[in-house]
Amino acid sequence: MTLQAIELWRGAIDLVSPFRTSFGTDTARELLYVHAIGDKNSGWGECVAGVEPNYSSEYLENCQEVVKRFLVPMLRSDSTAQSFVASVASIRGNYMSKACVEVALLDLQLRDQNTSLAKFLGATQTKVRSGVSVGIQNTLDDLIRVVGEYIAQGYVRVKLKIEPGTDIELVRTVRKEFGDDLLLQVDANAAYTVADAKHLQQLDAFNLLLIEQPLPEDDLAGHVELSRAIKTPVCLDESVTSLDTARGALDLKACSVINIKPGRVGGYLEAKKIHDLCLDRGVPVWCGGMLETGIGRAANLALAALPGFTLPGDISASARYFARDITTPFVLDQGQIAVPNTVGIGVAPLPEMLAGFKKVATFEVAKR
Repeated sequence: MTLQAIELWRGAIDLVSPFRTSFGTDTARELLYVHAIGDKNSGWGECVAGVEPNYSSEYLENCQEVVKRFLVPMLRSDSTAQSFVASVASIRGNYMSKACVEVALLDLQLRDQNTSLAKFLGATQTKVRSGVSVGIQNTLDDLIRVVGEYIAQGYVRVKLKIEPGTDIELVRTVRKEFGDDLLLQVDANAAYTVADAKHLQQLDAFNLLLIEQPLPEDDLAGHVELSRAIKTPVCLDESVTSLDTARGALDLKACSVINIKPGRVGGYLEAKKIHDLCLDRGVPVWCGGMLETGIGRAANLALAALPGFTLPGDISASARYFARDITTPFVLDQGQIAVPNTVGIGVAPLPEMLAGFKKVATFEVAKR
């Protein structure tokens, strides 16, 4: 593989409906894509950062600046995803910035090697069970209607976003309406403190798969205490930013499930290491979502096809979020979505969709 240039593309796609969490409400997805151009093929990567630094300290403008000022200058014509990860190890944090460059390089080099990302990572499944993430609704009637629509579409698991004041009654209502057979979990996005342990004990009555990231990301001690206080399995999301933080959380027994988001941990190479650790320890993992378009969704499907992903993830059909995706849309079929099996991530932006985006920077890569 010979890397020749890196392009950065910006744009936005409206969501089909507002998506509300404890952080706020999204009505559109602002996007940054990295396009790695080689002598034969090219690869694409999607940055999962949001517009504001609420889910994490990273945000889209920051990521664009980090990619331009610090990451791209480290690339050479013979750079691979593996050598890139090694070269940027000295840059602290900035996982989402690193991840979008890494996957663009992976897409490029695997296209040159005529192999798929799924095969490269070690996928054992050709289809992935699909769950859906349901944002906080205005009323309980709205919630029942929305959940019912997703179940009718075939989603096999429902995740409810919760926050203080909008939690127990919400879960009770959904469980009563749809029964005990529904695979149901909740996501707090770090909205609680360990002082809420007694309150969160009430969730134990509803046979949930898990409660995701109930406490602030840096409060591992609090998660240890909470895990002892409630029966509902505790899953970590924002707290897990690397193989080392995952290992530490498991060693401390701060959680019994991990949500692996490649963008949050610096890319798919690190995500694979976390998967392997959890598989070795018998800890279930699942693949979370960050409102990705088809570029990020395709790569996530490849990861979620690994054997340790025993719980349905948040990789929904394209139509869950977008009236029209930037790639050929992913479709739900009997509760599953097919894993791309061609070359690289298996998709690329549709020309007519990319025409609505803007190329904001082009960098020639130094030869070596």
